[in-house]
Amino acid sequence: MTANTETSVDVTSQKTAESGTFSSLGDALGTVVEKFEASSAHARESAKVVAQATSKAFAGGTYHIAYWISYGLVYSAVYLTELLPKSSSLRQGLEEGAGDAQARAQHKKTTVEPEPESEGKVAEPKSKTRTSIRRRAKGKAQAEAAATA
Repeated sequence: MTANTETSVDVTSQKTAESGTFSSLGDALGTVVEKFEASSAHARESAKVVAQATSKAFAGGTYHIAYWISYGLVYSAVYLTELLPKSSSLRQGLEEGAGDAQARAQHKKTTVEPEPESEGKVAEPKSKTRTSIRRRAKGKAQAEAAATA
C-alpha cells in the first residue's frame, strides 16, 4: 500500500508542476501581448512623426530645386542679354519677349475668364467619318462664300 500512496503523491506533484508551468507560460504570453501592443502603438506614433518630417523635407527640397532652376534660367537670360550689343536683334527679342511674358502673367492674375454658357445643351461629339468631314468643309465654304457676297 505504500507503493500506491507514493505513486499518487508523485502524480499529484506532477500535475501541480505542469499546471504551474502552464500558468507561468500564460503569464509570459500575456506580458508579451501587452508589450507588443505598447510597441505597436509607439511604432504608429513614430511613423506619423517620420512621415511629417519626410513630407517637410521633400517640400523643402522641391522648393529649392524649383528656385534654383528658375534663378538659373532667368539669370543666364539676363546675363546673355547684357553681353549682346544694344542694337542686336537677339537682345531686342529677349527683352521684348520677357516683357510680354510678364505682362501676360500679370494679365492672367488680374482677369477672370468667363465660363462658357451651356444653355442646357450637351455638346455631342462630332462624327469623324470622311463623309461628315466633307460635309463640314462644304458647309464652311458655303458660309464663307455667303459672308463675302
